[in-house]
Amino acid sequence: MPDRRTVLGGLAAAALAPVPARAHHGWGWAEDEEFTLTGLIRGVRLGNPHGELDVEAADGLWTAEIGQPYRNDRAGLTAAILALGTEVTLEGHRSRDPDERLMKAERVIIAGRLYDLYPDRS
Repeated sequence: MPDRRTVLGGLAAAALAPVPARAHHGWGWAEDEEFTLTGLIRGVRLGNPHGELDVEAADGLWTAEIGQPYRNDRAGLTAAILALGTEVTLEGHRSRDPDERLMKAERVIIAGRLYDLYPDRS
C-alpha cells in the first residue's frame, strides 16, 4: 500500500496535468477572425457550462456554443425564442479545425433582433 506522501504527490501531479487545448471553455480553440453562420435551429441545449444550438446550414449541421445561462438571460435570449425550425444568424468564431462544424457565438440574430451575448467583445 502506498504511503501518504506518494498518494499526495500523485494527486498534486494530476491536478497540475495539462488540459487539452479545447477543454470546452474559453476561446483558444476558435479562430480569431469573425465568422457568420445562418441556418435553421434543429436542436437546443441550454444550461451550464453554456448553451448549444444545432444549426442546419447550407453546408451541413453545425454546433454553436452560446452563452452561459446568465449571459443568455442578460441578452434576453430564452428557450421560447430558440424554437426548433427558427431561422437564426450567429456571429462569432469558428473552430480552428476546418473539418469541425463548431463555432462560439457572440451574437444571435433572430427575426431581425440582436441578442448580444458578449457585449464586451466586438
